[in-house]
Amino acid sequence: MILETLSVFPELFGPYMGASIMGRAQRSGVFSFEAHDLRDWTHDRHRTVDDAPFGGGQGMLMKPEPIFEALDDLCSRPPARPHVVFFSPCGERFCQRTAERLSRHERLLFVCGRYEGTDERVYSLADDVLSIGDYVLTGGELAALVVMDSVVRLLPGALGDEMSAVDESFSAAGLLEYAQYTRPASYRGMDVPEVLLSGDHARVDAWRRASAIERTARWRPDLIESADLTAEERARALELAERGEGD
Repeated sequence: MILETLSVFPELFGPYMGASIMGRAQRSGVFSFEAHDLRDWTHDRHRTVDDAPFGGGQGMLMKPEPIFEALDDLCSRPPARPHVVFFSPCGERFCQRTAERLSRHERLLFVCGRYEGTDERVYSLADDVLSIGDYVLTGGELAALVVMDSVVRLLPGALGDEMSAVDESFSAAGLLEYAQYTRPASYRGMDVPEVLLSGDHARVDAWRRASAIERTARWRPDLIESADLTAEERARALELAERGEGD
């Protein structure tokens, strides 16, 4: 996969994309990454990318010309036209299913806004407009990093254990991930559930399934309706959610 960003602060991406899982995956050829500087497509000596909004108002808006010219250029480059993603509070709420859909594209290009917003006309260039939550950030760079991290984890070879992404929250039947423990088995009066020490894989699997349902009912009851549950599991989850209980 090819990942690219278009931003007025391309230097923000290097440290994160070169570290930990992202760095290892990039070095092993799972994906490639390039951060483009939007100012490279400006034509004045100040490399201006923003201007005052028509009709007045606070702050500055990102101008359409550099973004249109940048995408004209970048989208014409081989090997394939990128799937272009913008970020906006008006966009589709980003979730694991969106990450899975994006992971199937050969090339992704994330356009990162700044200032008080972006000229509305640039959204005509978008294949996707996403929001990572109902709050305001100073720019789209953090949103792009969130989405890229989520997408890269799904690529074959990115994680050491290929089942890790399958078992994670929101991937396994639409539930939160089950509770997990490590050594010591007892700490400050809190003990690891006995079943996890039993070595009985069938019992462990059953416990993990129940734990995932209970954690979802407690922390994210809104997920129960769309989760892949049996009738008995759904009834149990709804009962726990109504009581505000979980593991």
